[in-house]
Amino acid sequence: MITMKNMTKWRHAGSLLSCVFMLISIFFLSTKGLNFGLDFTGGMISEVKIDQSLTATEIQSKLEAALKQPVSVVAAGDPGEWVLRYAAPETLSDQPEIKTLLTGFSNHVEMINVSLVGPQVGQELAEQGGLAVLITLLVILGYLSMRFEWRLASGALLALVHDVVLLLGFFSITGMEFNLTVLAALLAVLGYSLNDSIIISDRIRELLKANVTLPIAELNNRAIVSTLSRTLITSGTTLISVSSLWLLGGEPLYGFSITMFIGIVAGTWSTMTIATIIPEMTKLNPQHYMPAVISDAP
Repeated sequence: MITMKNMTKWRHAGSLLSCVFMLISIFFLSTKGLNFGLDFTGGMISEVKIDQSLTATEIQSKLEAALKQPVSVVAAGDPGEWVLRYAAPETLSDQPEIKTLLTGFSNHVEMINVSLVGPQVGQELAEQGGLAVLITLLVILGYLSMRFEWRLASGALLALVHDVVLLLGFFSITGMEFNLTVLAALLAVLGYSLNDSIIISDRIRELLKANVTLPIAELNNRAIVSTLSRTLITSGTTLISVSSLWLLGGEPLYGFSITMFIGIVAGTWSTMTIATIIPEMTKLNPQHYMPAVISDAP
């Protein structure tokens, strides 16, 4: 049975665990960094049509062995059509033609399109992506500062930072490719996590105004208990949809779906821990939401 006392212990233990995860993520980000995809680093993108009997795994293994570098193989739509992504050499003459390599294990090879994404374009995309995340956080910060008292706003903002750092740490630790699709999912996670944080913060504010004698720790626990079922149902149904994309969407949606899955779990976790523990640590109390008294004395 969930009691108020147990809820306090879980929140404190969960916040401590979140801090440990954030430190681990920051360590790997600072030492290992991210494995940026060709969207950010530049490279070759070839759309080809080959024998339908070949699978993505077979094509990938053969091309990686020949090119001696990672190759992304994504289905393009019609059977036998694939989009190949791989890093471009310093000079195109240093690398054999992709058509020649494909002819070695496919009887039919048709080059539909070949394009080169330059490093300069990739760098611009990386800068624009980072700017998009920064602007999103600044807009969220402005919104929270107007809607909530700074102690509640700080908890919600730190919960968002927690989710972003954990996601980036996951990609750094695993070495998974970080591309534009993952960046789009990261921005979606920010919005989803913000919604959860606003709901719990609104509930805390309502309880503060209605129970002026209760300590903030107990009010936080009541806020969590009163919103727990709604949060779990919303997160659960969203996770079902994201899991379907993860399992059935194939390679093009793999990065997006796994980012959304981890982000939703992390967002729900941080809402129950980080977003509530910060107001408690900063001594939020009902007096901060009491109307100011104007004296009539001269």
